[in-house]
Amino acid sequence: MARTINLSLFLLFIFWIPNLATSFPLSTKSRWIVDDKGQRVKLACVNWPAHLQPAVAEGLSKQPLDSISKKIVSMGFNCVRLTWPLDLMTNDTLALKLTVKQSFESLNLFDDVLGIQTHNPKILNLPIFNAFQEVVSNLGQNGLMVILDNHLTYPGWCCSDNDLDAFFGYPNFDPAVWAKGLSKMATLFRNVTNVVGMSLRNEPRGKRDYPDLWFRFMPKGAEAVHAANPEVLVILSGVDFDTNLSFLRDRFFNVSFTDKLVFEQHWYSFSHEGGAWVKHNSNDICAKIMGEVTHNGGFLLDRGFPLILSEFGTDERGVDVSGNRYMNCLVAWAAEKDLDWAVWALTGDYYLRTGTKHMVETYGVLDATWKDVRNATYLQKLSGIQHPFRGPGLQEKKLVLHPHTGLCITNNHSGNVPTLRLELCTKSDSSTFNPKEGILWVNKMCVETPDVAGQKVRLGVGSKCSKLGQISATKMHLSFKTSNGLLLCLDVDERDNSVVANPCKCLTKDASCDPASQWFKVL
Repeated sequence: MARTINLSLFLLFIFWIPNLATSFPLSTKSRWIVDDKGQRVKLACVNWPAHLQPAVAEGLSKQPLDSISKKIVSMGFNCVRLTWPLDLMTNDTLALKLTVKQSFESLNLFDDVLGIQTHNPKILNLPIFNAFQEVVSNLGQNGLMVILDNHLTYPGWCCSDNDLDAFFGYPNFDPAVWAKGLSKMATLFRNVTNVVGMSLRNEPRGKRDYPDLWFRFMPKGAEAVHAANPEVLVILSGVDFDTNLSFLRDRFFNVSFTDKLVFEQHWYSFSHEGGAWVKHNSNDICAKIMGEVTHNGGFLLDRGFPLILSEFGTDERGVDVSGNRYMNCLVAWAAEKDLDWAVWALTGDYYLRTGTKHMVETYGVLDATWKDVRNATYLQKLSGIQHPFRGPGLQEKKLVLHPHTGLCITNNHSGNVPTLRLELCTKSDSSTFNPKEGILWVNKMCVETPDVAGQKVRLGVGSKCSKLGQISATKMHLSFKTSNGLLLCLDVDERDNSVVANPCKCLTKDASCDPASQWFKVL
């Protein structure tokens, strides 16, 4: 694994400021989300669950609310996808009569009561909904935008095919009650400017996830939200756990508004063929699944609709080979499409998940203390897609991303001879690559490849420019041949993040091979 940028400097540098100047409300302009001045706003969000028992945002027994909000900002996120159960809007006993303390005590979570008393005494005796409002308010005070995501009907863990609220018409999913609850939530946050969007329902699924029912009810939910709060983005999910919006390819629907409509899609390592990432060569399976994800949802971008990759992530302990390979592929795809997104999840641990107290969330960007970053390398990988590359009102900057590290290639000015190295994408030189001519330019200097494996890749000018080819199914290997016909690829020296030339790897069907260090995504 390539060297991680010093964490303290990394967090300092990516501290997100631009959204503080964002001019609300947000709307859409073709495939882009823009502010009221027409300039692109890229949503780089983290999911913060508040839909489990006891229906309170996770982590508030571990750290002060304001500290968590500031930590979110320091990690480079500019928004939060805050989940909520529909019961919060349809059950006044839960929302307005049950206090935070009573909710925790009813679940025998007495340690958490003491924790909240210590870290967030202000919310302890508030009704559940008022505590939810406090979270939204504090996020706004810290310059964070919020997407309110209706995650399920009753507080608890989600999701499986057998859930009683899996799809429209299931025992616990009454479409009329759902639309009414959405309308009420939209109304209550109508004048809260940092609430920029509402996601209508998380991961519709099950044996009845027929497009006909989706077309019948999803537009009604969209209209209910827009009528109650015409300022917010209205975000619609697909079927099959929100992995599939392909039914919109040949059939669309009409709503009374056009400039607030956004779609969302989920993608995890387990979203496709079981074990695919370890059964197949990484180049082949990445290219195949990229095509499937594009077919199932990414096509909407070309049709002029914004698409948020609203859930993705993996085990941050580094032990999941499938997850590690998938994340490198996903980061490359998200960068290529310059997507808005929301990673799962912020959570260090849960108060109570499926009967277990303080279950650790290995996908969480915070550890169980809710204070420290769980995996700095993972966070650095995400930094490569946190900033926009193009869009309305922005000057487009061409880059070459190394998905495995989240860094971009740049000119290493420290030596006597200019060479290539990796750097934070926000600090990297502009890089352009024309596949037809095969020349990689970095800040007006071209790549000069070495004739021996293991050597650093130089930059120069004039007639010594090397011709590179994009090989493998992913087209992410940048290759060349030496004078004696040896095929080499650009690679990364993990000791100092310098770009070197090494024999190309993983070009066969060998499923055990991992090409991540040699993947470079031309943007």
